[in-house]
Order: sequence, then structure tokens, then C-alpha cells
Amino acid sequence: AGRKTVLACAMAAAVVSQGDAFMHTSGASKFHVPSLRSKNVVSPQMAMKSPIEVSGKQVASLVAGAVLLGSSMLPLNVEADSSLKFNFPPIDRKDKDRCTFRSSAIGQANAARDKLYDLRECSMSGKDATGFDLAGALMQKGDFSKVKFKDAVMSKVFANEATFDGADFSNAVMDRGTWRKSSFKGAIFANAVLSGSEFEGSDLTDADFSDTYMGDFDNKKICKNPTLQGTNPVTGADTRASASCRK
Repeated sequence: AGRKTVLACAMAAAVVSQGDAFMHTSGASKFHVPSLRSKNVVSPQMAMKSPIEVSGKQVASLVAGAVLLGSSMLPLNVEADSSLKFNFPPIDRKDKDRCTFRSSAIGQANAARDKLYDLRECSMSGKDATGFDLAGALMQKGDFSKVKFKDAVMSKVFANEATFDGADFSNAVMDRGTWRKSSFKGAIFANAVLSGSEFEGSDLTDADFSDTYMGDFDNKKICKNPTLQGTNPVTGADTRASASCRK
């Protein structure tokens, strides 16, 4: 609101300056504003010889109009919808090689691939994806329990409602991923990069977050997860303590 008012006042001043002169009378005081379009310098004495008188009502009307115009030109603040839905193409169930871990040969930073990497609803429990570049993969509702994702690149992965129970993500890069409502019971995230990732509604029971990298905002959200409790069965790490959350 403050910025709009400042801009509106500036616009009002600009509109006023388009006239040859402006006279504001307040009691016994008089102020004269020369035109900004005037090429010649005019002394106050000369300018006061033929002032243009403007009533208080006219000034108020002019400023009010500028405020309304300025307000309509400014962008409105729109809050982001946290319940955004993504529309993906149907699963190609005729592709017999679809449920296979394979690295991208294009570039991991932006999850670039020559075709959609679709692992949705795949049953890949116990597989080994150590060191693979899986960036940008769609893993929604898949079963990846006990999979070795050590040193894997999983940036921008979409894995809502998937199962990762007992999976090992040690040293993995998992930034900007979407992992909502997934199960990570007993999973290991030791030294993994989790910045910008979403775990809203996920089961984090017995998970190990030792030495993970995430921002303060990400950490606060994880600490609010009611399932963040227990002890990892493999490393013996206390789940809440490993995520640097208060008891």
C-alpha cells in the first residue's frame, strides 16, 4: 500500500506539472510551481504576476484520480497455490524397458532428457542405482524400497506417493524434488543435498538425516513432520536429532 501511494503521488505531481503553472493557496501562504516544459528560467517575481488559481477541490480530485490510476497499473500480490496439480501424459505400459534405471547423457542441472523418463508405478525394490543420473524422473506411486541411490543425482524428481522404505540416499543430490506423501521409513539420507525439496505428508519414521544439506526453511518444515521420530535400524541414528530438530 505504501509503494502504491508513493507512486500515485509521483504521478499526480507529473500530471500537475504539465500545466503552465500551479497555484496552491493555504491560508495566507502561496506556492508557485513553474512548468517543467518551460525552456526559459522564470524568476519567482515574474511567475507570480499571472498565477493560475486552482481550488482545493480540484487538487483533491486530481490527486485522487492519479491514485486510482496508479493503483490499477500496479501488479497485485498473488499467493502461490501450494496444492498445484501436475498433468502428465498417460503411462506407456507397452514399453517393456520403461522400468529401468538409466542415466541422462544430456545434462543433469536442468533434468534435460531427450524423452520423458517415466518410472511411475514401477516395482524396482532392491535394485542398484548407485551413481546414476536420474534427474527429472517421474517416480510417482512406484516401489523403490531398499534401492541403493548412493551418489545418485535426483534433482527435480517428481515422486509423490512412492515407497522408498529402507532406501539408501547417501551422498545423493536430491534438490528441488517433490516427494510428497511418500514413505521413507528407515531410509538413509546421510550427506545428501535436500535443498528446495518437498516432503509434505511423507512418512519419515526411522530415517537418518545425518549431515544432510538443506536450507533453514526446508529444515523447519521437516521438523514439523509428526513422523520424524525413531531410530534408523542400520546406522543407529536418532531420527529427530539427525535432522537437527528439537525434541
